[in-house]
Amino acid sequence: MYNLIIGGSGFVGSFLMKEINSEHIYNLDKNPSPFFNEKTTIGDIRNVSEIKIKSDISSVVLLAAEHRDDVSPTSLYYDVNVQGTKNVLDKMDEVGIKHLIFTSSVAIYGLDKVNPNETHPQDPFNHYGKSKWQAEQLIKEWYEKDPKDKSVTIIRPTVIFGERNRGNVYNLLKQISSGRFLMVGKGQNKKSMAYVGNVVAFIKDRLNKAELGYQIFNYADKPDFNMNELVSTIEDRMNLSIPKRKIPYWLGLLGGFCFDLLSVVIRKKLSVSAVRVKKFCATTQFDAAKAHSSFKAPYSLKDGLDKTLEHEFINPKNDDILFYSE
Repeated sequence: MYNLIIGGSGFVGSFLMKEINSEHIYNLDKNPSPFFNEKTTIGDIRNVSEIKIKSDISSVVLLAAEHRDDVSPTSLYYDVNVQGTKNVLDKMDEVGIKHLIFTSSVAIYGLDKVNPNETHPQDPFNHYGKSKWQAEQLIKEWYEKDPKDKSVTIIRPTVIFGERNRGNVYNLLKQISSGRFLMVGKGQNKKSMAYVGNVVAFIKDRLNKAELGYQIFNYADKPDFNMNELVSTIEDRMNLSIPKRKIPYWLGLLGGFCFDLLSVVIRKKLSVSAVRVKKFCATTQFDAAKAHSSFKAPYSLKDGLDKTLEHEFINPKNDDILFYSE
């Protein structure tokens, strides 16, 4: 039997298809795959007619999503993440597939929560988080309508980083590794992160187990680094000496507002802003004890950072296959 990856042409999907035996997977994506195009069917989950699910498929991994912060119009979040999910579930019913893995997000918990686990109340603050929570509710209804022989796993990962990804973690690593980095705040705030190699290994583990029932897992690699530890790790790996001087939070935030004003004047989005300063200085931790109680990650968080730094900055691989996200 085969697994269908929906959204397998993206960052996580490309790593997942490498992780799984390529002879036993299909990919459905609105874009061609940079690595597995011969296994890819072009289709958009917003259109039911474009969702092709063959009779020899036993499991679906739904990765496809609108997730960037700058999506416009905002209705796209709901068209893809909610209606798209419903379309996939309807197609699964047609074919009789009862095994689903869905990637949601810790964004459903909202901002400034204290190390939430899977039972924490949902409080999404943006359209991405709201649409992911609505999609989860659809999946729960689909499961409860006929739970017999169904296997549903919902994974809520924190920010995912790794080779070829051009998201917020990459931008932070780039800034630190430049050697021109100055810490804003005391650097004691902790950040939950997830290396892509561990995320796809966890998805593969859940596919292989195919446990009946409805399960939800946060995913983050542990233990969390605080900002001082992250900077120290990058210093050691890249043989750098980064200035130890720290900027008070209030001064960094004031600088962020100045960049916001400059951005308006020159009509160009800048890499520094008040929001980015706030995010940098905030603690964003998520409890992933449930996932790690039954799964051993193949890479430590330091391993993931080392592999990313090696690929992106130490011996960069410039082949133009990149994935952009927030």
